Amino acid sequence: MRTDDSGRHETPDAALEAAAKIRLLILDVDGVLTDGGIILDNEGNEFKSFHVRDGHGIKLLIRKGVDVAIITGRHSKVVERRAHELGVKEVHQRCLNKVIAYEQIKEKFSLQDEEIAYIGDDVVDIPILRRVGLPVTVADASEDVRRFSAFVTANRGGRGAVREITDLILKAKGFWKGIIDDYVKA
Repeated sequence: MRTDDSGRHETPDAALEAAAKIRLLILDVDGVLTDGGIILDNEGNEFKSFHVRDGHGIKLLIRKGVDVAIITGRHSKVVERRAHELGVKEVHQRCLNKVIAYEQIKEKFSLQDEEIAYIGDDVVDIPILRRVGLPVTVADASEDVRRFSAFVTANRGGRGAVREITDLILKAKGFWKGIIDDYVKA
C-alpha cells in the first residue's frame, strides 16, 4: 500500500481490480474481527471486542449481494452471536485445517478462487491467502503473513481493518456512491 502526499493510503490498482471480482469475503476472527485478545472469567465465559464499523461494513456488503463467511480455529458462542447479528450465515469454527472449510465454502457457493477475498493475520491463514483472488492481512500481522497478501490494511485487527476491505470491495464494484447517496437522502 502506498501513501499519497496528504498521508492518506492509496490502493494499488491490482487490489482494486481484484476487489471488483469479489463475490465472497471470508474472515478470520481472532486478530481480524477482534484485536486478538481473549478474556476469560472464572465462570468460563469468553469475551471478545468487535469494532462496530467493521460490522456495518459487513452488513453493507451483504446488502449489496456480496456474501460473507467466517473461518476460525477456535470455537466461541460470542462468534456465533456476532455472526447472527451481522447476517453472516456461513460460520466454520474449530477449524484446525482452514483449507478444508475454504474448499467446502467455495464449492457450496460455486465460486472460483479469484472471486474470493480472505482476511487473515497469522501463519495458519497462509494456505488460504495463497489461493484467493484478494489475499489481505491486517496492519499488525507478522511479516511472514504479509508476504502472502496483496493488500495490508492501515488499521490493526479489530480496529477497523475489516471495514477498509468492505469499503474497498464496495468501491471497486461501483456501489459506494449509491451507498453514500442513500445516507445523504435519509
